[in-house]
Amino acid sequence: MTTHNGGTPPRVVITGMGALTPLGHTVEATWQNLIAGRSGIDHITKFDTSELRVTFAGEVRDFDPGQYMDRKEARRLDPCIQYALAAAQQAFTDAALDLEAEDPTRIGVIIGSGIGGIGSFRENIDLTQAKGLRKVSPFMIPNMLVDSPGGKVAIEYNLQGPNHSVVSACASGTTACGEAFEILRRGDADVVLAGGSEAALMPITVAAFDVMGALSQRVEDPAGACRPFDNDRDGFVMSEGSALVVMETLEHALARGARILAEVIGYGNTNDAYHMAAPHSTGRGAADAMRAALRKAAAYGETLNDVDYINAHGTATRLNDIGETLAIKQVFGETAYNVRISSTKSMTGHLLGAAGALETIICVKTITTGVVAPTINLHNPDPECDLNYTPNQAVEQDVRVTLSNSFGFGGHNACIMLRRYI
Repeated sequence: MTTHNGGTPPRVVITGMGALTPLGHTVEATWQNLIAGRSGIDHITKFDTSELRVTFAGEVRDFDPGQYMDRKEARRLDPCIQYALAAAQQAFTDAALDLEAEDPTRIGVIIGSGIGGIGSFRENIDLTQAKGLRKVSPFMIPNMLVDSPGGKVAIEYNLQGPNHSVVSACASGTTACGEAFEILRRGDADVVLAGGSEAALMPITVAAFDVMGALSQRVEDPAGACRPFDNDRDGFVMSEGSALVVMETLEHALARGARILAEVIGYGNTNDAYHMAAPHSTGRGAADAMRAALRKAAAYGETLNDVDYINAHGTATRLNDIGETLAIKQVFGETAYNVRISSTKSMTGHLLGAAGALETIICVKTITTGVVAPTINLHNPDPECDLNYTPNQAVEQDVRVTLSNSFGFGGHNACIMLRRYI
Protein backbone atom coordinates (compact mmCIF):
# COMPACT_ATOMS: atom_id res chain seq x y z
CA MET A 1 0.00 0.00 0.00
CA THR A 2 1.31 3.40 -0.92
CA THR A 3 1.41 5.97 1.83
CA HIS A 4 1.28 9.72 1.94
CA ASN A 5 2.03 12.33 4.57
CA GLY A 6 4.53 10.39 6.62
CA GLY A 7 2.57 7.14 6.76
CA THR A 8 -1.06 8.25 6.57
CA PRO A 9 -2.80 6.00 4.03
CA PRO A 10 -4.39 7.53 0.93
CA ARG A 11 -7.85 8.94 1.56
CA VAL A 12 -10.93 7.59 -0.22
CA VAL A 13 -14.21 9.46 -0.60
CA ILE A 14 -17.74 8.86 -1.88
CA THR A 15 -18.93 11.33 -4.52
CA GLY A 16 -22.04 9.73 -6.04
CA MET A 17 -24.84 7.31 -5.17
CA GLY A 18 -27.62 5.46 -6.95
CA ALA A 19 -30.30 3.09 -5.69
CA LEU A 20 -33.36 1.14 -6.75
CA THR A 21 -35.18 -0.31 -3.74
CA PRO A 22 -38.59 -1.40 -2.43
CA LEU A 23 -38.89 2.11 -0.97
CA GLY A 24 -38.15 4.06 -4.13
CA HIS A 25 -36.40 4.25 -7.46
CA THR A 26 -33.80 6.76 -6.25
CA VAL A 27 -31.63 7.36 -3.21
CA GLU A 28 -33.68 10.37 -2.17
CA ALA A 29 -37.06 8.62 -2.46
CA THR A 30 -35.71 5.68 -0.48
CA TRP A 31 -34.27 7.96 2.19
CA GLN A 32 -37.42 10.03 2.62
CA ASN A 33 -39.47 6.88 3.17
CA LEU A 34 -36.89 5.52 5.60
CA ILE A 35 -36.88 8.57 7.85
CA ALA A 36 -40.69 8.61 7.71
CA GLY A 37 -40.67 5.05 9.05
CA ARG A 38 -42.51 3.60 6.06
CA SER A 39 -42.24 -0.06 5.13
CA GLY A 40 -41.57 -1.25 1.59
CA ILE A 41 -42.85 -4.75 2.40
CA ASP A 42 -46.12 -5.93 0.90
CA HIS A 43 -47.75 -8.94 -0.74
CA ILE A 44 -45.87 -10.29 -3.76
CA THR A 45 -47.23 -9.25 -7.17
CA LYS A 46 -44.52 -10.71 -9.45
CA PHE A 47 -45.81 -14.28 -9.37
CA ASP A 48 -48.50 -16.58 -8.04
CA THR A 49 -47.90 -17.26 -4.34
CA SER A 50 -50.76 -19.72 -3.83
CA GLU A 51 -48.39 -22.63 -3.15
CA LEU A 52 -46.22 -20.66 -0.72
CA ARG A 53 -46.55 -20.12 3.01
CA VAL A 54 -44.77 -16.75 2.75
CA THR A 55 -46.56 -14.43 0.33
CA PHE A 56 -44.85 -11.09 0.95
CA ALA A 57 -41.51 -9.46 0.18
CA GLY A 58 -39.85 -6.15 -0.67
CA GLU A 59 -40.41 -5.78 -4.40
CA VAL A 60 -39.04 -3.11 -6.72
CA ARG A 61 -42.40 -2.05 -8.12
CA ASP A 62 -43.28 -0.22 -11.35
CA PHE A 63 -39.70 -0.25 -12.61
CA ASP A 64 -39.39 0.71 -16.29
CA PRO A 65 -35.96 -0.38 -17.58
CA GLY A 66 -36.62 1.62 -20.75
CA GLN A 67 -35.86 4.77 -18.75
CA TYR A 68 -32.26 3.61 -18.41
CA MET A 69 -31.51 1.46 -21.46
CA ASP A 70 -32.75 0.46 -24.90
CA ARG A 71 -36.01 -1.44 -24.50
CA LYS A 72 -35.03 -4.20 -26.91
CA GLU A 73 -31.80 -4.76 -25.01
CA ALA A 74 -33.63 -4.64 -21.69
CA ARG A 75 -35.77 -7.60 -22.75
CA ARG A 76 -32.56 -9.63 -23.12
CA LEU A 77 -31.18 -8.70 -19.71
CA ASP A 78 -31.86 -10.32 -16.36
CA PRO A 79 -33.42 -7.90 -13.85
CA CYS A 80 -30.26 -8.20 -11.73
CA ILE A 81 -28.36 -6.52 -14.58
CA GLN A 82 -31.16 -4.05 -15.32
CA TYR A 83 -31.19 -2.89 -11.70
CA ALA A 84 -27.42 -2.41 -11.70
CA LEU A 85 -27.51 -0.36 -14.91
CA ALA A 86 -30.18 1.90 -13.41
CA ALA A 87 -28.25 2.43 -10.17
CA ALA A 88 -25.00 3.00 -12.11
CA GLN A 89 -26.56 5.73 -14.24
CA GLN A 90 -27.89 7.45 -11.13
CA ALA A 91 -24.55 7.19 -9.33
CA PHE A 92 -22.47 8.58 -12.19
CA THR A 93 -24.95 11.41 -12.69
CA ASP A 94 -24.92 12.18 -8.97
CA ALA A 95 -21.12 12.25 -8.99
CA ALA A 96 -21.09 14.60 -12.00
CA LEU A 97 -18.28 12.47 -13.37
CA ASP A 98 -17.34 13.28 -16.97
CA LEU A 99 -16.33 9.82 -18.14
CA GLU A 100 -15.19 11.15 -21.53
CA ALA A 101 -12.52 13.18 -19.74
CA GLU A 102 -11.29 10.25 -17.63
CA ASP A 103 -8.71 7.56 -18.33
CA PRO A 104 -10.94 4.46 -18.69
CA THR A 105 -8.16 2.17 -17.47
CA ARG A 106 -8.26 3.97 -14.11
CA ILE A 107 -11.98 3.38 -13.42
CA GLY A 108 -13.00 0.09 -11.83
CA VAL A 109 -16.30 -1.67 -11.15
CA ILE A 110 -16.94 -4.00 -8.20
CA ILE A 111 -20.58 -5.14 -8.06
CA GLY A 112 -21.49 -7.93 -5.68
CA SER A 113 -24.48 -10.25 -5.66
CA GLY A 114 -25.50 -13.14 -3.51
CA ILE A 115 -27.38 -15.05 -6.18
CA GLY A 116 -26.96 -13.26 -9.52
CA GLY A 117 -29.22 -13.90 -12.49
CA ILE A 118 -31.16 -16.81 -11.07
CA GLY A 119 -34.32 -15.61 -12.83
CA SER A 120 -32.76 -16.23 -16.23
CA PHE A 121 -31.52 -19.63 -15.09
CA ARG A 122 -34.96 -20.63 -13.86
CA GLU A 123 -36.71 -19.41 -17.02
CA ASN A 124 -34.41 -21.46 -19.21
CA ILE A 125 -34.84 -24.56 -17.08
CA ASP A 126 -38.60 -24.20 -17.52
CA LEU A 127 -38.20 -23.57 -21.26
CA THR A 128 -35.98 -26.57 -21.91
CA GLN A 129 -38.17 -28.88 -19.85
CA ALA A 130 -41.15 -27.82 -21.94
CA LYS A 131 -39.55 -27.63 -25.40
CA GLY A 132 -36.18 -29.36 -25.25
CA LEU A 133 -32.56 -28.39 -24.77
CA ARG A 134 -32.20 -26.84 -28.21
CA LYS A 135 -34.53 -24.06 -27.09
CA VAL A 136 -32.18 -22.71 -24.42
CA SER A 137 -31.49 -19.00 -24.82
CA PRO A 138 -28.08 -17.84 -26.07
CA PHE A 139 -28.37 -15.10 -23.45
CA MET A 140 -28.71 -17.49 -20.51
CA ILE A 141 -25.03 -17.73 -19.53
CA PRO A 142 -24.20 -14.00 -19.64
CA ASN A 143 -27.44 -13.30 -17.76
CA MET A 144 -26.94 -15.81 -14.94
CA LEU A 145 -23.29 -15.12 -14.10
CA VAL A 146 -22.80 -13.19 -10.87
CA ASP A 147 -20.17 -10.97 -12.48
CA SER A 148 -22.42 -9.95 -15.39
CA PRO A 149 -23.84 -6.76 -13.79
CA GLY A 150 -20.29 -5.41 -13.39
CA GLY A 151 -19.30 -6.59 -16.86
CA LYS A 152 -22.33 -4.98 -18.49
CA VAL A 153 -21.83 -1.69 -16.64
CA ALA A 154 -18.18 -1.64 -17.76
CA ILE A 155 -19.19 -2.22 -21.39
CA GLU A 156 -21.89 0.44 -21.21
CA TYR A 157 -19.48 3.11 -19.91
CA ASN A 158 -16.14 1.86 -21.34
CA LEU A 159 -14.64 1.26 -17.90
CA GLN A 160 -11.43 -0.69 -18.32
CA GLY A 161 -10.02 -0.73 -14.79
CA PRO A 162 -10.21 -3.46 -12.13
CA ASN A 163 -13.49 -5.33 -12.47
CA HIS A 164 -14.80 -8.32 -10.58
CA SER A 165 -17.79 -9.43 -8.61
CA VAL A 166 -17.88 -10.23 -4.92
CA VAL A 167 -19.92 -13.12 -3.56
CA SER A 168 -20.16 -13.32 0.21
CA ALA A 169 -23.89 -14.02 0.51
CA CYS A 170 -25.67 -11.23 2.39
CA ALA A 171 -22.36 -9.48 3.07
CA SER A 172 -21.64 -9.06 -0.66
CA GLY A 173 -22.64 -5.39 -0.97
CA THR A 174 -20.49 -4.31 1.96
CA THR A 175 -17.62 -6.50 0.80
CA ALA A 176 -17.78 -4.93 -2.66
CA CYS A 177 -17.59 -1.42 -1.20
CA GLY A 178 -14.77 -2.48 1.11
CA GLU A 179 -12.75 -4.05 -1.68
CA ALA A 180 -13.22 -0.90 -3.77
CA PHE A 181 -11.81 1.07 -0.83
CA GLU A 182 -8.74 -1.19 -0.82
CA ILE A 183 -8.27 -0.97 -4.60
CA LEU A 184 -8.20 2.81 -4.34
CA ARG A 185 -5.92 2.82 -1.31
CA ARG A 186 -3.33 0.69 -3.05
CA GLY A 187 -3.38 2.87 -6.17
CA ASP A 188 -4.87 0.45 -8.70
CA ALA A 189 -7.60 2.90 -9.76
CA ASP A 190 -8.67 6.51 -9.36
CA VAL A 191 -12.42 5.79 -9.34
CA VAL A 192 -14.43 2.66 -8.54
CA LEU A 193 -18.16 2.11 -8.91
CA ALA A 194 -19.06 -0.31 -6.11
CA GLY A 195 -22.06 -1.95 -4.53
CA GLY A 196 -24.53 -4.74 -5.16
CA SER A 197 -27.49 -5.89 -7.21
CA GLU A 198 -30.05 -8.60 -6.51
CA ALA A 199 -33.20 -9.83 -8.25
CA ALA A 200 -33.86 -13.21 -6.67
CA LEU A 201 -37.54 -12.93 -5.78
CA MET A 202 -39.17 -16.02 -7.27
CA PRO A 203 -41.16 -18.98 -5.95
CA ILE A 204 -38.22 -21.36 -5.53
CA THR A 205 -36.05 -18.93 -3.58
CA VAL A 206 -38.87 -17.82 -1.31
CA ALA A 207 -39.80 -21.47 -0.71
CA ALA A 208 -36.16 -22.42 -0.06
CA PHE A 209 -35.56 -19.70 2.53
CA ASP A 210 -38.93 -20.57 4.06
CA VAL A 211 -38.21 -24.28 4.55
CA MET A 212 -34.94 -23.29 6.23
CA GLY A 213 -37.03 -21.45 8.81
CA ALA A 214 -35.40 -18.12 7.94
CA LEU A 215 -38.42 -16.05 6.83
CA SER A 216 -41.05 -14.24 8.82
CA GLN A 217 -44.46 -15.88 8.64
CA ARG A 218 -46.55 -12.75 9.32
CA VAL A 219 -48.61 -13.00 6.13
CA GLU A 220 -51.43 -11.03 7.72
CA ASP A 221 -49.18 -8.02 8.36
CA PRO A 222 -46.41 -7.65 5.75
CA ALA A 223 -45.45 -4.11 6.80
CA GLY A 224 -45.05 -5.28 10.40
CA ALA A 225 -43.30 -8.53 9.56
CA CYS A 226 -39.65 -7.50 9.90
CA ARG A 227 -39.03 -6.87 13.62
CA PRO A 228 -35.32 -6.56 14.34
CA PHE A 229 -34.37 -6.85 18.03
CA ASP A 230 -38.02 -7.36 19.01
CA ASN A 231 -38.89 -10.28 21.23
CA ASP A 232 -41.64 -11.28 18.79
CA ARG A 233 -39.40 -11.41 15.71
CA ASP A 234 -39.75 -14.53 13.60
CA GLY A 235 -37.42 -14.14 10.61
CA PHE A 236 -36.23 -11.87 7.84
CA VAL A 237 -38.10 -10.57 4.79
CA MET A 238 -36.66 -11.09 1.30
CA SER A 239 -36.35 -8.10 -0.99
CA GLU A 240 -34.52 -6.96 -4.11
CA GLY A 241 -32.86 -3.98 -5.74
CA SER A 242 -29.51 -2.38 -6.41
CA ALA A 243 -27.33 0.19 -4.67
CA LEU A 244 -24.07 1.61 -6.02
CA VAL A 245 -21.62 4.29 -4.91
CA VAL A 246 -18.90 6.16 -6.76
CA MET A 247 -15.69 6.05 -4.72
CA GLU A 248 -12.60 8.05 -5.60
CA THR A 249 -9.22 8.85 -4.19
CA LEU A 250 -9.42 12.19 -2.46
CA GLU A 251 -6.69 13.48 -4.75
CA HIS A 252 -8.74 12.65 -7.85
CA ALA A 253 -11.97 14.06 -6.40
CA LEU A 254 -10.33 17.35 -5.46
CA ALA A 255 -8.62 17.66 -8.82
CA ARG A 256 -11.95 17.54 -10.65
CA GLY A 257 -13.78 19.70 -8.11
CA ALA A 258 -16.16 16.96 -7.03
CA ARG A 259 -18.79 17.33 -4.33
CA ILE A 260 -17.67 14.99 -1.54
CA LEU A 261 -20.44 13.23 0.38
CA ALA A 262 -18.41 11.23 2.92
CA GLU A 263 -15.04 9.61 3.49
CA VAL A 264 -14.41 5.86 3.78
CA ILE A 265 -12.06 5.12 6.68
CA GLY A 266 -12.36 1.44 7.57
CA TYR A 267 -13.19 -2.03 6.28
CA GLY A 268 -13.07 -5.44 7.91
CA ASN A 269 -13.76 -8.90 6.50
CA THR A 270 -13.81 -12.14 8.51
CA ASN A 271 -15.42 -15.55 8.73
CA ASP A 272 -17.04 -17.37 11.64
CA ALA A 273 -15.71 -20.76 10.43
CA TYR A 274 -18.63 -22.26 12.29
CA HIS A 275 -21.87 -22.99 10.39
CA MET A 276 -23.25 -22.49 6.86
CA ALA A 277 -26.48 -20.81 7.95
CA ALA A 278 -26.15 -19.73 11.59
CA PRO A 279 -23.90 -17.09 13.15
CA HIS A 280 -21.51 -18.08 15.91
CA SER A 281 -23.31 -17.89 19.24
CA THR A 282 -20.68 -15.56 20.71
CA GLY A 283 -20.67 -13.18 17.73
CA ARG A 284 -16.92 -13.66 17.39
CA GLY A 285 -16.64 -13.26 13.62
CA ALA A 286 -18.81 -10.15 13.62
CA ALA A 287 -16.75 -8.65 16.42
CA ASP A 288 -13.53 -9.40 14.57
CA ALA A 289 -14.84 -7.68 11.42
CA MET A 290 -15.67 -4.54 13.41
CA ARG A 291 -12.24 -4.61 15.07
CA ALA A 292 -10.56 -4.93 11.67
CA ALA A 293 -12.43 -1.90 10.37
CA LEU A 294 -11.56 0.06 13.51
CA ARG A 295 -7.86 -0.81 13.12
CA LYS A 296 -7.86 0.82 9.69
CA ALA A 297 -9.89 3.78 10.94
CA ALA A 298 -7.22 4.35 13.59
CA ALA A 299 -4.79 5.28 10.79
CA TYR A 300 -7.17 8.15 9.97
CA GLY A 301 -7.31 9.25 13.60
CA GLU A 302 -10.65 7.66 14.57
CA THR A 303 -11.37 5.24 17.42
CA LEU A 304 -14.40 3.32 18.65
CA ASN A 305 -15.20 6.25 20.92
CA ASP A 306 -15.78 8.36 17.81
CA VAL A 307 -18.47 6.09 16.33
CA ASP A 308 -21.83 7.86 16.52
CA TYR A 309 -24.03 5.44 14.59
CA ILE A 310 -24.12 1.75 13.66
CA ASN A 311 -26.31 0.48 10.85
CA ALA A 312 -26.93 -3.02 12.14
CA HIS A 313 -27.22 -6.11 9.98
CA GLY A 314 -30.39 -6.54 12.04
CA THR A 315 -32.22 -9.23 10.06
CA ALA A 316 -34.89 -10.03 12.71
CA THR A 317 -33.85 -13.66 12.96
CA ARG A 318 -33.61 -15.10 16.47
CA LEU A 319 -29.88 -15.83 16.34
CA ASN A 320 -28.57 -12.88 14.32
CA ASP A 321 -29.95 -10.11 16.49
CA ILE A 322 -28.63 -11.60 19.72
CA GLY A 323 -25.26 -12.43 18.15
CA GLU A 324 -24.85 -8.96 16.69
CA THR A 325 -25.76 -7.33 19.98
CA LEU A 326 -23.15 -9.47 21.74
CA ALA A 327 -20.56 -8.59 19.10
CA ILE A 328 -21.16 -4.86 19.46
CA LYS A 329 -20.79 -5.16 23.23
CA GLN A 330 -17.56 -7.15 22.85
CA VAL A 331 -16.05 -4.45 20.67
CA PHE A 332 -17.42 -1.31 22.28
CA GLY A 333 -17.78 -2.37 25.91
CA GLU A 334 -19.86 0.05 27.98
CA THR A 335 -19.62 2.55 25.12
CA ALA A 336 -22.04 0.33 23.20
CA TYR A 337 -24.91 1.77 25.22
CA ASN A 338 -24.05 5.29 24.03
CA VAL A 339 -24.00 4.48 20.30
CA ARG A 340 -27.11 5.08 18.22
CA ILE A 341 -28.04 1.92 16.26
CA SER A 342 -30.80 1.04 13.80
CA SER A 343 -31.80 -1.74 11.45
CA THR A 344 -33.19 -0.22 8.27
CA LYS A 345 -34.04 -3.72 7.03
CA SER A 346 -37.15 -3.29 9.16
CA MET A 347 -38.37 -1.09 6.28
CA THR A 348 -36.42 -2.19 3.20
CA GLY A 349 -36.45 -5.90 3.85
CA HIS A 350 -33.26 -7.81 3.11
CA LEU A 351 -31.77 -6.99 -0.29
CA LEU A 352 -29.40 -9.96 0.13
CA GLY A 353 -26.24 -9.19 -1.87
CA ALA A 354 -27.25 -5.54 -2.33
CA ALA A 355 -28.17 -4.91 1.32
CA GLY A 356 -24.77 -3.76 2.56
CA ALA A 357 -24.32 -1.32 -0.31
CA LEU A 358 -27.71 0.23 0.39
CA GLU A 359 -26.82 0.49 4.06
CA THR A 360 -23.55 2.20 3.13
CA ILE A 361 -25.64 4.79 1.28
CA ILE A 362 -27.90 5.09 4.33
CA CYS A 363 -24.82 5.85 6.44
CA VAL A 364 -23.85 8.60 4.00
CA LYS A 365 -27.32 10.12 4.25
CA THR A 366 -27.21 9.87 8.03
CA ILE A 367 -23.97 11.86 8.06
CA THR A 368 -25.11 14.48 5.55
CA THR A 369 -28.61 15.07 6.97
CA GLY A 370 -28.12 14.62 10.71
CA VAL A 371 -31.06 12.23 10.89
CA VAL A 372 -30.94 8.61 12.07
CA ALA A 373 -33.54 6.34 10.43
CA PRO A 374 -35.46 4.16 12.89
CA THR A 375 -35.90 0.47 13.51
CA ILE A 376 -39.63 0.13 12.99
CA ASN A 377 -41.83 -2.62 14.47
CA LEU A 378 -39.75 -2.60 17.67
CA HIS A 379 -42.49 -2.62 20.30
CA ASN A 380 -41.48 -5.47 22.62
CA PRO A 381 -37.69 -5.38 22.98
CA ASP A 382 -35.86 -8.65 23.47
CA PRO A 383 -34.18 -8.48 26.92
CA GLU A 384 -31.01 -9.90 25.32
CA CYS A 385 -31.01 -7.02 22.82
CA ASP A 386 -30.70 -4.06 25.16
CA LEU A 387 -28.87 -1.41 23.14
CA ASN A 388 -30.28 1.78 21.62
CA TYR A 389 -31.84 0.62 18.35
CA THR A 390 -33.75 3.87 17.64
CA PRO A 391 -37.21 2.34 17.95
CA ASN A 392 -40.00 3.36 15.58
CA GLN A 393 -39.17 7.05 15.09
CA ALA A 394 -36.33 8.80 13.29
CA VAL A 395 -34.10 10.92 15.51
CA GLU A 396 -32.18 14.09 14.71
CA GLN A 397 -28.56 13.67 15.75
CA ASP A 398 -25.22 15.01 14.65
CA VAL A 399 -23.47 11.97 13.22
CA ARG A 400 -19.82 12.25 12.17
CA VAL A 401 -18.59 8.61 12.14
CA THR A 402 -20.61 5.55 11.13
CA LEU A 403 -20.11 1.81 11.07
CA SER A 404 -22.21 -0.65 9.05
CA ASN A 405 -22.40 -4.42 9.58
CA SER A 406 -23.25 -7.19 7.11
CA PHE A 407 -23.23 -10.92 7.80
CA GLY A 408 -23.96 -13.75 5.37
CA PHE A 409 -24.53 -17.48 5.06
CA GLY A 410 -21.24 -19.34 5.12
CA GLY A 411 -20.11 -17.27 8.09
CA HIS A 412 -19.12 -14.21 6.04
CA ASN A 413 -18.80 -10.93 7.93
CA ALA A 414 -18.04 -7.47 6.55
CA CYS A 415 -17.96 -4.04 8.14
CA ILE A 416 -17.40 -0.63 6.59
CA MET A 417 -16.79 2.71 8.30
CA LEU A 418 -17.47 6.22 7.01
CA ARG A 419 -16.97 9.71 8.39
CA ARG A 420 -17.93 13.26 7.54
CA TYR A 421 -15.44 14.72 5.12
CA ILE A 422 -13.58 17.77 6.32
